Amino acid sequence: MTQTVALPLWAFGLLLALAVLAALEWLLLPSVRWYFRRKVRGVISEISVRLNIDIPQFKLTRRQTLVDRLLLDPKVMAAADTWAAQQHVPANVAMQRVNRYAREIVPAFNAYIYFRLGYWLSKTFARMIYRVRLGYTDSTALAAINPKSTVVFVMNHRSNMDYILVSFLAAEKVALSYAVGEWARIWPIQGLIRAMGAYFVRRDSGDPLYRMVLQRYVQMATEGGVPQAMYPEGGLTTDGRLRAPKLGLLDYMLKGFDPGAERDLVFIPVGINYDRVIEDRSLLRKANPDAARSSLWHTLRVTGGQVFKQMRLGLLGRRYRHGYACVNFGKPLSMRDYVRTHALDLRALDDAARRHVVATLGQTLMQQIGLIIPALPVPLVAAVLMRDPQRSWSELELKSEVQELMKRIEALGAHVYLPRSDRDYAITVGLRMLLLRRLVQEQDGLHCPNPQELPVLAYYANSIAHLQVQCA
Repeated sequence: MTQTVALPLWAFGLLLALAVLAALEWLLLPSVRWYFRRKVRGVISEISVRLNIDIPQFKLTRRQTLVDRLLLDPKVMAAADTWAAQQHVPANVAMQRVNRYAREIVPAFNAYIYFRLGYWLSKTFARMIYRVRLGYTDSTALAAINPKSTVVFVMNHRSNMDYILVSFLAAEKVALSYAVGEWARIWPIQGLIRAMGAYFVRRDSGDPLYRMVLQRYVQMATEGGVPQAMYPEGGLTTDGRLRAPKLGLLDYMLKGFDPGAERDLVFIPVGINYDRVIEDRSLLRKANPDAARSSLWHTLRVTGGQVFKQMRLGLLGRRYRHGYACVNFGKPLSMRDYVRTHALDLRALDDAARRHVVATLGQTLMQQIGLIIPALPVPLVAAVLMRDPQRSWSELELKSEVQELMKRIEALGAHVYLPRSDRDYAITVGLRMLLLRRLVQEQDGLHCPNPQELPVLAYYANSIAHLQVQCA
């Protein structure tokens, strides 16, 4: 019993590692979990009182519980049986596939990370890059929404900054849940995005089993009252124009909508615009089928170069933020009122008839989004310059034309954002931004588009092209 036992060094190291893991599991980790749970409860209590935000219980449900609910959902199980029969595989193989999809989709919302870390990061980063402005808001209509309604923010998609911008501006009202694409499923941001309440979506997936799992999660979240944000366009605009809506998520939300249920489904149109989109050249390259695809190294090198340039300009006191970023919130659309007005019961329609109704609603929402998109200084100046790219304008001529365009846009009921409530100043800062980026050239007091940068200039003009068409 007292004899010495000799062990190889590797075996001793392995035993020591196992002992440390056991100590962590049984002694330290429970205390850490208790500490963070207390922090989360504190944040939830604070926001309930200070911000009057009621986080739905569904959003606070443990992730594993939501995964189990999907696995045991009758519709998901029926889809798994059908898939197994079609693929000639055992049912347990299909359920393993469902489990993988559910774990991929379901978020792991953490109120502490969302309202402490996420809010601070989004606010700091957005204000560092842009002059962030909350433009028009239909406050009366928003205040009239029944608190028990499920609210869905539907918005145009110009930049990946949209996620940050809207989350920051809406954080004092709701905790949003986003549908994000596969681009976000990379380490280390994947965990943070899950903790912020986002759920991952495979765009254009042809797997019916995956679509059923996604459909049931979206329906559960909607029925549970989770505030959501979605982009009907399905992805970033590559030419600056509004895109036709993709109706998948919208159809999932509406498929089982019951107008007599406790919760109404309310869509709030949101319009976003920027004086400068960080990814503008990358998006234009993506839209050009003849353009060479950039390598990862090239992307990292260009991004690093831009960061270094901005740091250098900041140290020299010559750094300008990328102009204005503005968000407008429009009039809510109640589905309860919509189906009553149109004498519809979506549950009673077959797939073809329901999709027709969803397509009509999608077009209506896109029209409302288009009308609420703010007309900012750079797009306004770019729109006038692109009428005749060969023409040179004096500053006085340019300002006169831009002011006339502003008046026509406002006559439509759309919204022009005026920094300092000054039209002349708005045009001045828009022109200055274009000159700084060398998108516009100045010679002998005359301004004209840079011939080599016409696609970029058109990209910004296109952000309000739908408004120009209506007021032509």
